[in-house]
Amino acid sequence: MTNPASPPLVRALGRWTMVALVVNGVIGSAIFGLPDDVVRLVGDAAPFAYLIAAAGMLIFMAVFAELSSQFNEAGGPYLYAREAFGRFWGIEMGWFTWLVRLTAAAANANLFVIYLGEFWPGATAPVPRALLLAALLGTLTLINLRGVSGAAKLSNLFTAAKLLPLALLIALGLFLAPEIAPDAATSAAVTAPGVAGWTSAFIVLLFTFGGFDMALIPAGECKDTRRDLPFALFTGLVVITTVYVLLQVMAMRTVPDLANSQRPLADAARSLVGPIGAGLIAIGAMVSTSGYLSAQLIGVPRLTFALAQRGDFPAAFGAVHERFRTPHVSILVWGVLTFLLALLGNFIWNVSLSGAARLLTYGLACAALIRLRRLRPDAPAFRLPAGVLVAAAGLAICLVMVRFIDFSYAWVIALVAFVAAANWWTVRARPPRDDGGRGFPPRH
Repeated sequence: MTNPASPPLVRALGRWTMVALVVNGVIGSAIFGLPDDVVRLVGDAAPFAYLIAAAGMLIFMAVFAELSSQFNEAGGPYLYAREAFGRFWGIEMGWFTWLVRLTAAAANANLFVIYLGEFWPGATAPVPRALLLAALLGTLTLINLRGVSGAAKLSNLFTAAKLLPLALLIALGLFLAPEIAPDAATSAAVTAPGVAGWTSAFIVLLFTFGGFDMALIPAGECKDTRRDLPFALFTGLVVITTVYVLLQVMAMRTVPDLANSQRPLADAARSLVGPIGAGLIAIGAMVSTSGYLSAQLIGVPRLTFALAQRGDFPAAFGAVHERFRTPHVSILVWGVLTFLLALLGNFIWNVSLSGAARLLTYGLACAALIRLRRLRPDAPAFRLPAGVLVAAAGLAICLVMVRFIDFSYAWVIALVAFVAAANWWTVRARPPRDDGGRGFPPRH
């Protein structure tokens, strides 16, 4: 239930803004360095690897589409787990979702500085790096504090700004330029990939398609969750898959010895328009990471806001600014924590941790769908055909992928699970607040 001392949030996020949030939540900086990795794993079949990964991600998106259509308040995965399994698992899901999004945002903030180093090598030195991270995250945080409408417009602008140069590069490479590198994909790459190559490519690409669930957290400001959120998820997947596949094909046509390229899209741009092309791609990567961070600042602070609104987190996180109608405390804390994690951790550390934690959140969401089908068989919501079977397939994928995850950071996972359990222990005796008007009784 909302805090009576705080004004309500504003439902200002329409259907296409939600699509933009999905696209921004997925397309960050990874695609700028991905084509060479996929070619090394599966050779000429690289474009098909993207399609297979998209089919796998469709399973998870379909599960989240049904879940999200049942809730019209902020919280996303936290609400789904809480409603399905009770307060303990809701809080665990909330903390792990927070961890995934924090580490992914910190990784992208680091990459912004790395790409800026293309123009100013000193940007990666400790003091300039800290100042740049503070300026980037501080600006985005301030914009989000001043209202969700302005933040949504900025997210939409970033979506267009990141897709336009990628579309131009695709057009140049596929339709306007001769095939510069007819054997680029097979040069120094496998020509007949085995099971290990395909498995590795699937895992890498499945994580590259991840991040869409961030767009579901600010459901309390979405105009029509039942219709708009499933539409945003499926439309976003089509857009993302199209961009990924066409960029891979373009790189295979234009980059000689693609398998050994360290910066494939920059090399593709250089081969098409000369040295200026690499600089343009670096700018595009900076815009892409900025858009990603902008979308994160819309979505993720609403997670701690939702936890606080239901009595599962300190009440201050559930405060809404009187003038701007935004969860200002949650936004400020998110901005500060992302800055600290980006400053203290490196890119690989954040990515590895995000990948391991994401499996837990996706698996728990699949289990939540199966449970809610039994608890709420008549809930007014989008209904996924054969939803239980789809969710079971998602659980199976998570279990298979666990064996391929780098668990050198297992201590962090264990620590977060312990902190979440301690969080639950401290609030377990409090009566849980209501369900925000969905008509579902609260679960302990």
